[in-house]
Amino acid sequence: MSTSGPLTGMDVIELEVGGMTCASCANRIERKLNKLEGVEASVNYATEKAKVTVPEGYDPSLLIGEVEKTGYTAALHAPPVPSGGAAGDGASAEGPEAEDPELTSLRQRLIGAVVLTVPVIAMAMIPALQFEYWQWASLALAAPVIVWGAWPFHRAAWTNLRHGAATMDTLISMGTAVALLWSLYALFLGTAGTPGMTHPFALTIAPSDGAANIYLEVGAGVTMFILAGRYFEKRSKRQAGAALRSLLEMGAKEVAVLRDGAEQRIAIGDLRVGDEFVVRPGEKIATDGVVVTGTSAVDASMLTGEAVPVEVGEGSAVTGATVNAGGRLVVRATRVGADTQLAQMARLVEDAQTGKAEVQRLADRISGIFVPIVIAIAVITLGAWLGAGFGATAAMTAAVAVLVVACPCALGLATPTALLVGTGRGAQMGILIKGPEVLESTRAIDTIVLDKTGTVTTGTMTLAEAVPAPGTDRAELLRRAGALEHASEHPIGRAIAAGAADEVGALPVPEGFENLEGRGVQGVVDGAAVVVGRASLMAERSLPIDPDLAAAQAAAESEGRTVVVAAWDGQVRGILVVSDALRPTSVEAIAQLRSLGLAPVLLTGDNRAAASRIAAEVGIDEVIAEVLPADKVDVIARLQGEGKVVAMVGDGVNDAPALARADLGLAMGTGTDVAIEAGDITLVRGDLRGAVDAIRLSRRTLATIKGNLFWAFAYNVAAIPIAALGMLNPMLAGAAMAFSSVFVVGNSLRLRGFRSVTGSAQESSARPVR
Repeated sequence: MSTSGPLTGMDVIELEVGGMTCASCANRIERKLNKLEGVEASVNYATEKAKVTVPEGYDPSLLIGEVEKTGYTAALHAPPVPSGGAAGDGASAEGPEAEDPELTSLRQRLIGAVVLTVPVIAMAMIPALQFEYWQWASLALAAPVIVWGAWPFHRAAWTNLRHGAATMDTLISMGTAVALLWSLYALFLGTAGTPGMTHPFALTIAPSDGAANIYLEVGAGVTMFILAGRYFEKRSKRQAGAALRSLLEMGAKEVAVLRDGAEQRIAIGDLRVGDEFVVRPGEKIATDGVVVTGTSAVDASMLTGEAVPVEVGEGSAVTGATVNAGGRLVVRATRVGADTQLAQMARLVEDAQTGKAEVQRLADRISGIFVPIVIAIAVITLGAWLGAGFGATAAMTAAVAVLVVACPCALGLATPTALLVGTGRGAQMGILIKGPEVLESTRAIDTIVLDKTGTVTTGTMTLAEAVPAPGTDRAELLRRAGALEHASEHPIGRAIAAGAADEVGALPVPEGFENLEGRGVQGVVDGAAVVVGRASLMAERSLPIDPDLAAAQAAAESEGRTVVVAAWDGQVRGILVVSDALRPTSVEAIAQLRSLGLAPVLLTGDNRAAASRIAAEVGIDEVIAEVLPADKVDVIARLQGEGKVVAMVGDGVNDAPALARADLGLAMGTGTDVAIEAGDITLVRGDLRGAVDAIRLSRRTLATIKGNLFWAFAYNVAAIPIAALGMLNPMLAGAAMAFSSVFVVGNSLRLRGFRSVTGSAQESSARPVR
């Protein structure tokens, strides 16, 4: 699928790439594509997509062929289309979530490896289980694991070898294959196949006969552990597309179209530009359009993130997927399918995910150096033994022992165990971390961008203040205005009614209630004719506002708050101020984020006055206000262009592209599914202090992974000289490998002791989270 590119005469082609196992695979494909004339490519390992800028009319099959020649698979990427599809197609491009063949294959291999490997390890490590032909039983169980279970690693190692590269896959494939081949030699040509052979539990360093040793538990165990890590990683990566699915499913599924003056319900995919359709109170607006008749308040918070509803009337533009919160509307469709704002938002999310910086794994970087060194030591060992006059068997035994002992058993546990414990502890605290890439992103974060509505504030309209006119009782003002608004469906009216009920108790039922669409409400409360609405409504009725009330109104509106005026008996009796309330924990959270070395930035589509007031209350110096939803991602990109490493905290659909584009996206669990799926970390409680704990926990988990990797490789490095000298006792090797694995697990388990900086009360409230 091609779309117009940023340069004249250029197209952008997106490919879905399969078969990548690490970031170096993505780099290899990127280099290969960039060698083609006129082609500029960016390949993302995390999302498994390639974004390629090519001359207009370029044949995509040339790109696919180039990727396949590199040893991977490629296919054209289908663009996102809202639920119902483009006009006439009647289907979403994403469609229902299909099972991933690669994920299914990994799961099958993992289950098979666990079932077959556990008995092999048990027999090798516990002499009491070594019955007369145990070594042959071990071969029968371990061979399928090392050959079939580890096949993805062998295939990746071969691909790496063809391109002169070495990664974690190379180390795994080499170690497991050598362990199997040497065990076959020892069983069929050596003495290890003798009935009754045992591996005695003797932890001594002494020369041993390599022909009597088998290392099947090493090959099968490593395969099992690495498969487990890859499976859980792949499963979390698969969620990358869920943000788009959630976004595209937000739209209406059916629409009531006016045909020959009568309403007719049709599928959204059959809607055409120019069709007029009806939207009743509480319904979603089917697509982008212009209001033909009717007035109402439209709740656009799911797209704009702002809590204040938008008043619309004849000629007003409305956006698909927003909710009609007031009266009946007739709307003329101006954009449908892939042209709507919702579809454009989906493309922004997809582009942001595709362009996200890749993280090359620590294990891969270390393996790239470690593998060539191990092979070189094995060759030197072989040459040294032969040069010293020893026989070929003894020399080969020492060389193979070097390769076997380098097999990364603890390395296979280093990342999965720390990630498992760290993410499990996070879940207990209401913090859901999606994968290892997320952890690496947290270490360099220096700027945290906070969406205002729903993140720093509650995201719901609340009654902030009630100011009675001189001579009017405050309780009476709340009682009468609250009673009248209680009968209203308007979000501002509901906020006033809820605030009044909280303060004065039960509210009376008004008589003769009438909704003055777009202006206010009126009715009879306690025998008085009450009217509540805009200041302009009072002016229409020649009801002057007291100078003190007018000053309070001006002050509130200068801070971006909404003011409603109440009057009865021919006189203005007071004003009611409604605003988005500050979260009670926001001030504490901002201070803690600063203590982590992060510079907070407030980002909002609200007016500057309202944003500045909130920023001053919570202690944020930098404010970026009046930003359109589609432009938030540009703000993140601009900050990154200034050299900042940016985290983003948000909760709305409009935040999803920015969450995906940021180096670290933190989504409030109280927000939309789209934001949650686009983020890297979800804060289940919807408490901004959770962002503090999330960053601290991520950094601690990453430090634990680094420590695990150090000790895993330290074991290999320490054992290699012993192997090179021909003194690798198999029991000693097994015990040392087991100890290194136990150490890695124990080090990871320390993460269970991680504590929130916000106190036990907050943590205990999150314990039911699963």
